[in-house]
Amino acid sequence: MSLLQIKQASILFGQPPLLDQAEFVLHEKERVCVVGRNGSGKSTMLQVLSGEVKLDEGQRIGANHVNIARLAQDPPTNNDISLFDYVAEGLAEDAYAIKAYNAQIHKIAEDSSDTALAELQRLQEILDANNGWQTEQRINNVLSQLGLDAEMSLQGLSGGWRRKAALARALVSQPDILLLDEPTNHLDIDMVKWLEKTLLSFQGAIVFISHDRAFIRSMATRIVDIDRGSVTSYPGNYEKYLEQKAIDLEIQETHAREFDKKLAKEEVWIRQGIKARRTRNEGRVRALEALRLEFKARRNQLGNANIVSSVGVKSGKRVFELKNVNYQYGDKPVIQNLDVLINRGDKVAFIGPNGCGKTTLIKLLIGQLEAQSGEVFQGANLEIAYFDQHRNQLDLNKSLIDEIADGKREIEVNGSPRHVISYLQDYLFSPERANAPVSTLSGGEKNRLMLAKLMLKPSNLLILDEPTNDLDVETLELLESLLVDYKGTLLLVSHDREFIDNVVTSSLFFEGNGKISQFVGGYEDVQQWYASQRSAAEKTSSGSVMKQRLNAPPSAGKSTDSATKVSAKKLSYKEQQELLALPKQLETLEETLELLQQEVSQTDFYSRDTSKTQPIIDKLAQTERKLDTTFARWEVLESLQNNQ
Repeated sequence: MSLLQIKQASILFGQPPLLDQAEFVLHEKERVCVVGRNGSGKSTMLQVLSGEVKLDEGQRIGANHVNIARLAQDPPTNNDISLFDYVAEGLAEDAYAIKAYNAQIHKIAEDSSDTALAELQRLQEILDANNGWQTEQRINNVLSQLGLDAEMSLQGLSGGWRRKAALARALVSQPDILLLDEPTNHLDIDMVKWLEKTLLSFQGAIVFISHDRAFIRSMATRIVDIDRGSVTSYPGNYEKYLEQKAIDLEIQETHAREFDKKLAKEEVWIRQGIKARRTRNEGRVRALEALRLEFKARRNQLGNANIVSSVGVKSGKRVFELKNVNYQYGDKPVIQNLDVLINRGDKVAFIGPNGCGKTTLIKLLIGQLEAQSGEVFQGANLEIAYFDQHRNQLDLNKSLIDEIADGKREIEVNGSPRHVISYLQDYLFSPERANAPVSTLSGGEKNRLMLAKLMLKPSNLLILDEPTNDLDVETLELLESLLVDYKGTLLLVSHDREFIDNVVTSSLFFEGNGKISQFVGGYEDVQQWYASQRSAAEKTSSGSVMKQRLNAPPSAGKSTDSATKVSAKKLSYKEQQELLALPKQLETLEETLELLQQEVSQTDFYSRDTSKTQPIIDKLAQTERKLDTTFARWEVLESLQNNQ
């Protein structure tokens, strides 16, 4: 069933149109990823679907009573408001009464006057009349499912947790359609995985924009591509989209070459002089004019960025070495007993959740912080280029040209002079945009400008803190190529799993409580190692525990239960059959116990509704008790048999 569609839709923010006669249909339970270059109109399309932006031409048609919620690209601002009140605002019609009632309850704790109690009763009557108690329960359920504290203030939360709060606000309205603009930005890898699980269980339709290729592969059932105003649907997964898009572009290029060849031929004909004018027919002239108009209207594909780093002098072979380094904030250990050696040419990823100490370690390495104990060695001739994820190095009040060249019109790139506008074109900024304020750029454009500024500086050590946020996939892949070929040393902080795997040679994995482990390879290599360790431990546990129990001497475990006491009598036939069956029962119980333990140990288990988790917890406890009782019974019968 169709939930929402746009027909012959055009958006005109100047020329050329951002959307040009676009067609799009969304069906129930689809998960559609919208892709395209930075500035192609992806966010605008989501705003059209939500009804926030009106079409200049065409129609937006929605099914009756379809509820739509949109998660904006940037996390909510750092307001001093409780998470309960912030999420309640997602229910516009009930938000006032619910927030007022919640605030009044807190007020009565300090002021229990008759006036305060009367106001509480008035708000209670409003909620009774509007069925507001169910709404309040819905808010608390969503907060619980996402692991959020209702009383916590939005102020002071990290970007990732504010993004989580924004998702709760979108989900609380129980939307039929969920619109997500770069939902993985500001989230660490664990949160991205949590988001994937949450969205995969969502029963409505999802339209999302993302640059995270692993996230797209996991989520998308269809890809919609925005390219030069056209909206094209590609059924299937991301891999099928990449294959078909390459074919489509090749066909477009073939048609364009044939068109250009025909136009050139007609232009030669019209310029042949008197002889041509005698034989010229009016139909051919009109056809040529139509070709000229078509050529003028044609929108060529935007080229790729040309990212080239400025090469610095060669650093020493040993870039950094840490010996038994420790650092903590108050009582919280961030780095404990760390020994690390980073050599010239190493490309190292820092992997771990937000707030685990990745930035602290970088500051220790480059000397912005001093280790509280241990030694930090910094190599010779280091020329550092640092990409800051918050873009603090950009002056929003400057124009692009002044931000890059500081008022000059020529810059030096790898020892050669370049005009600043030509250099900006390498990063896909047109000459018309050169004098625009930095503040007018989109998130992806600001990141491209940051890269343009960073790569001007000669370096032999690149430190990149979340460089992939908001970049389109094409620019992302070019940045990957640059980093793979970079001759210096790279320290990369990123939550983009595929980007890490494609670039780095080793990883520092922040396990928590200050423990940091070093691995060869990227994120998948780290995960495979931990998976193999868990698998080995589980096999050892399920195999050896059974053997230990079966091979244990009769005195290894004794029960005071009267049903398990050792008797001097011989085994009856029934007891002999029971003894033969017990090893299989023990094995089955251990397998059940292992599955239940795996379920309970999942990161999102305790954020689920208690009606779903409590039966599993009860079954786990029951299985553990039954396993102990069965094993004790086996010991008794085995002892009786040995004493016969």
